[in-house]
Amino acid sequence: MISLPMVKRLPAEKMPRRHISYSSLSTFRACPLRYHFHYNLGLPETTIASSLLLGSAMHSSLQFHYEELLAGKPAPGLDLLLDVFWNAWKLQDGKKILFGKGEDLNSIGSLADRMLRAFQRSQLAQPQGKILAIEEEFRDTLIPGLPEMLARIDLVIETEDAIDVIDFKTARSGWSEDHVADSADQLLLYGELAKDLADGKPLRLAFAVLTKTRIPDLTIHPVTTAPEQVSRTRAVVRRLWQAIESQNFYPNPTPLQCPSCPFREPCRAWRG
Repeated sequence: MISLPMVKRLPAEKMPRRHISYSSLSTFRACPLRYHFHYNLGLPETTIASSLLLGSAMHSSLQFHYEELLAGKPAPGLDLLLDVFWNAWKLQDGKKILFGKGEDLNSIGSLADRMLRAFQRSQLAQPQGKILAIEEEFRDTLIPGLPEMLARIDLVIETEDAIDVIDFKTARSGWSEDHVADSADQLLLYGELAKDLADGKPLRLAFAVLTKTRIPDLTIHPVTTAPEQVSRTRAVVRRLWQAIESQNFYPNPTPLQCPSCPFREPCRAWRG
């Protein structure tokens, strides 16, 4: 059993205050103890889920695609996008990759090929408008009294009548309207951070969901913005941060999360 001498309750005034990101808030929502291990203690992650790695590598390929367009070059071909994908995948060589049932490198390669082909067929492969930002970092104090909110926005495009803020997702299947609504907080926060780019134009927020199905598909899901939605999202962030500062860290075991968690051994050794 792993000994964790550092895993103990610290006085609130000694807890590190850092920026807030949507991913950190999502981690706390899913499992407060995982948040503590990662963001407070900085424990090493020796494993990574293949689904997470595939999503990250796919983002690298799409980022490269848009960077080439921004530089005035032709859209890169499939072989080049796959090279970028595998280069990003290899960056995790130091971690043990946890493959899903029936997965291996060959199946991952076949899936990446199909997903990138689906992306190349989509309207987003040749966006109408001017690319303003690709994987751009935005940060600002959105809520008084809380640390800065940090976001990394995948793609921002300026059209004649609006500024499009797009976040790419990879998913096992297509998203329902409820899924989009349940995920909207992320883009609402990103929209608040990207307001300075609007220059008087309206912001349009959307998820671009690229599925990992047998025949992948890329679907654009708009996210509507209303003042009451933004207000509610701010209230959720405030409450989550208050919960984090209260140091109420505890495990939240689920059959979906635990098998791919990189902190399974520290979690088992944790005694509160």
